[in-house]
Amino acid sequence: MCGIFGVISKVDFKASDRNLSNLISHSEQRGRDSSGFLLYDDQKSYEIHKADYRISRLYKTIFDREVKLIFGHSRLVTNGISDNQPVYDDDIIVFHNGIIVNADDIWSTISQDQTLLIDTEIIAGLAKHHLQEALPLEEIPQKILDKCEGVVACSIIFPKLGKMCLFSNNGSLYLGDLESSQVFASESYPLTELGCNNITQVFEPKFIDVPIFEKEIEVISSNQRNLDLIPSLSLNSSEENLLEYKHHDLKRCTKCVLPETMTYINFDSDGVCNYCRNYTPRNIPRPKEELFELVEKYRKKAGNDCIIPFSGGRDSCYGLHLVVKELKMKPVAYTYDWGMVTDLARRNISRMCAELGVENIIVADDIEKKRRNIKRNLTAWLKAPDLGMVSILTAGDKHFFNYVEMIKKQTGINLNLWGVNPLEVTHFKAGFLGIPPDFEEKLVYSSGALKQLRYQWLRFRAMMKSPGYFNSSLWDTLSGEYFRSFKKKSDYFHIFDYWRWDENLVENVLDSYDWERAPDTNSTWRIGDGTAAFYNYIYYTIAGFTEHDTFRSNQVREGDITRKEALEFVLDENQPRYPNIKWYLDAIGLDFKDVIGKVNQTPKIFNSVS
Repeated sequence: MCGIFGVISKVDFKASDRNLSNLISHSEQRGRDSSGFLLYDDQKSYEIHKADYRISRLYKTIFDREVKLIFGHSRLVTNGISDNQPVYDDDIIVFHNGIIVNADDIWSTISQDQTLLIDTEIIAGLAKHHLQEALPLEEIPQKILDKCEGVVACSIIFPKLGKMCLFSNNGSLYLGDLESSQVFASESYPLTELGCNNITQVFEPKFIDVPIFEKEIEVISSNQRNLDLIPSLSLNSSEENLLEYKHHDLKRCTKCVLPETMTYINFDSDGVCNYCRNYTPRNIPRPKEELFELVEKYRKKAGNDCIIPFSGGRDSCYGLHLVVKELKMKPVAYTYDWGMVTDLARRNISRMCAELGVENIIVADDIEKKRRNIKRNLTAWLKAPDLGMVSILTAGDKHFFNYVEMIKKQTGINLNLWGVNPLEVTHFKAGFLGIPPDFEEKLVYSSGALKQLRYQWLRFRAMMKSPGYFNSSLWDTLSGEYFRSFKKKSDYFHIFDYWRWDENLVENVLDSYDWERAPDTNSTWRIGDGTAAFYNYIYYTIAGFTEHDTFRSNQVREGDITRKEALEFVLDENQPRYPNIKWYLDAIGLDFKDVIGKVNQTPKIFNSVS
């Protein structure tokens, strides 16, 4: 999950060349956690540079060099944080974008030893294994693709043979001509911006001549990071025992499973809640033919023709399946990583994109900064716990809506198809702030702008209880919510407005892709979201229910499950997910025992419910 690029020139050029600067700048959009370069300079020597910081900073160390060849890698760290690319093994160098989900299994099948944690090493290991078996060079890429599961979009350089090869199994790789050079990148946009000709999407292997070099290549590394972006998951039974899971004796709706602590709830003489009485079925799709007709004008004879916002969660993955297999369109999967996308989600993104041959464009934010923002806001929350303010912990992901517009401009693709589950309606998150559900609101609050202004005013009042909320994350929060709530959206359709969402069908389809489930819950909902387990723990501990109760209640109202089944589901799904909560708190740098202790000590609202 990163950006790779390269320039192979027939003549020497300055590393400070504007074209190279533009490639580097764009690659950083896909990840800025670590970086690496391979260059062939005017001294007729290869050299590798690696760093655990952003590529624009590493670039300054080689800015004045004369080079004939330069490849780069800007990384979104997924595993092996200290093992930056490129991977160099004897006479093989690999730059790789993607995640190989079965790398550990492959090692036992080849005559090579694993020395790094990074999954990319298996590509070098397979190449070396097949070279030693005297397999023709031209056959090695396909052998690698046959073995590897997950996205493989890479460049392999064989300096002693004077060859390099580009290939991919999902199309996240483009090659173009620019004057006396050949240029490649993970996306087409930077090549278009440079004015490249003959831009092609790379699937089949493309071999290119590079300078021959038979000596050992010097590797220059710079490691300065003290904070792990991927905390090692050291589980502790004494910590896990701090997590409470009490079965609260709460009055529940006799039709659904919403408890008496649900915001703005009331019950009639039969015990049926107002959410049931005012419910309008949501999971009744319009005819699929309408969507086929709507998308017809967006179809292209060549290239990608739609964008799928893609989190790696169950609904976006199923949506991608529908678009490729049912709509027969050629999508780009767009992923926004703000530091709370778990490795499980990233692996599922890789699985699905590889299996369906779908290009994945990643926009990676400043993960360390985003996590610092969460830490500041959670610290403020702990000083004055307020269920209406829990949603500020997820405010940082709202820039998702801004960047999809950027991707539309960069790709020239207007159509975006969203896989949003129609049953994921959680009135209580705003309800705890003082905003009633739509069916309780007066006309004055029906305007989207007015509702948002009211929401911000109520939140401002809540923030006054803990001045720590007024920190450097505030602008990030407000601007993200502007893009979500106020910015006009166009060419924007929801897949599940036309396909009925059926949980059993969704899970069966995803199982056919070996879609990975979480080991700490039986639910498949939000398992790739690093925040969900923690905020649901807050809601359950203080209010006695979570978003699982609202989701299962909606399923009951739709006739998808019985009330008895819903009760069984929430009893299981509301259990604390210790590994996920532990990962979350470690990632933002807060002490587990301290945070959970304060959540547990917060007064419960069900103690005051009559």
